[in-house]
Amino acid sequence: MTKQRLGHERKRGAGAHEDKKKESKRRPEVALEDVIEDYDEFLRAGQAHWEHFPHDADIGIRGVGGTLDEAFEQAAMAMMAAVVVPGTVEGREAVDVRCTAPDVEMLLTDWLNALVFEMATRNMAFSRFEVSIEGGTLEGRAWGEPVDDRKHSLIVEVKGATFTALRVAKQPDGTWIAQCVIDV
Repeated sequence: MTKQRLGHERKRGAGAHEDKKKESKRRPEVALEDVIEDYDEFLRAGQAHWEHFPHDADIGIRGVGGTLDEAFEQAAMAMMAAVVVPGTVEGREAVDVRCTAPDVEMLLTDWLNALVFEMATRNMAFSRFEVSIEGGTLEGRAWGEPVDDRKHSLIVEVKGATFTALRVAKQPDGTWIAQCVIDV
């Protein structure tokens, strides 16, 4: 399983010299297992969490939760962590989102793309999500605040959620995963 990392990975080979010069400006990498005392127990307990997975040009995001709703919430957190440094956004304003789709995979991309739309049109970043899924309908709420360049370190701009590596499934251990690649 790919470990959740906060921070940028260094490039190898061509361009590595430029990365070294920028290295002092980057935030340090912090692994989830460094801030959670018993990371293996955390995963075995089925705690909701998010992670990024490798993709050539874009970013793979994955939400894991004890329920389908939690997995969708965590997928949104993974997407936001690709946009802005986690922990810098306060949940001051709530934005309601409603999506309908014929299956849960399409519902995931619709949910994430609705959030991309809300971020772009409201110039907001989000820090917390609440989702309720019944049938093919998702009722969601995102809490966040307007982007402030003095407060928020923006990392990338997300163009949208794609069908690449799209998967929503209940795992043998009972947890749910919701994942896809986001175009950046």
